Amino acid sequence: MVDKGNEALDPLPLRFTSLGRQIAEVPLDWRYPVSLQPAEMDPNRLDIVRVLQETFVARAEHHPTLPSTNDRAMRAAAEAPEMTPLLVVADRQTAGRGRGTHRWWTGPGSLAMSLVVDAGRLAACRRDLSPLVSLAAAVAVVETVEPQLPGHRVGIYWPNDVVADGKKLAGILVEVLPNARHVIGIGVNTNNTLAGAPAELQGTATTMRELTAALHDQTTTLITLLGKLKSAFDRCAAEPDWIGRRADALCLQHGETLTLRLGHRTITGRCGGIAPDGALLLDTPQGRESFYSGVFQR
Repeated sequence: MVDKGNEALDPLPLRFTSLGRQIAEVPLDWRYPVSLQPAEMDPNRLDIVRVLQETFVARAEHHPTLPSTNDRAMRAAAEAPEMTPLLVVADRQTAGRGRGTHRWWTGPGSLAMSLVVDAGRLAACRRDLSPLVSLAAAVAVVETVEPQLPGHRVGIYWPNDVVADGKKLAGILVEVLPNARHVIGIGVNTNNTLAGAPAELQGTATTMRELTAALHDQTTTLITLLGKLKSAFDRCAAEPDWIGRRADALCLQHGETLTLRLGHRTITGRCGGIAPDGALLLDTPQGRESFYSGVFQR
């Protein structure tokens, strides 16, 4: 635990920016290849100092490899509870998690991050059972990557996927701690390729690199994403229904026939979009119904 301006007591080596914010630079694992090129020459190299200087993050950890950024973020938040928003970034995840039992594959060159945010900042987005926090993150991801993907159709699949040209580009996992803090995990397929991806992802996922035949600067992408997240949270506080309306405008499922599994119930209906409170709207034989959770059957 380190206080601003005090000696570092944390077992990790720490540095402070001129803003007094805290950085944990984790020693590199010699088994993991890391580029030694300057950041401006290597788009994959993350400039964590710049991230702290240009965003609302109070503390940041950058790891070459982690099992899961969400798991590490939970532990780090417990170690220094006053230092939020807290950012954890990993160049590689070995056990990334998705919703339910799903796993998140992190290929070399992708962006994997988790952000711990206080409950107060998300008060307007925290409605009972509502997926508004996940949708806010999805909106932020779309607004970050869409300008880098000209000519491609980018949008949201409710409640936590970002899709480009019909294939999954990014995923979001939001977990709530006992003190109501939220851990917002985001994985974006930026500079990775699908060459080493599991076979089941080959036809369903895509990456920014493969869509554009170009590399994208990880630091700039992360800074932009954090800025979009803050804007989404602030806008939600001022206009609580804004996230739902914005997500509805970006929803790519309008008019599609969807089958949703919710507990022991299976519901099929035509998608009517996303409601202002974040609910998925399905037009079923019983009429229009609202759903705040569930798993799609493909």
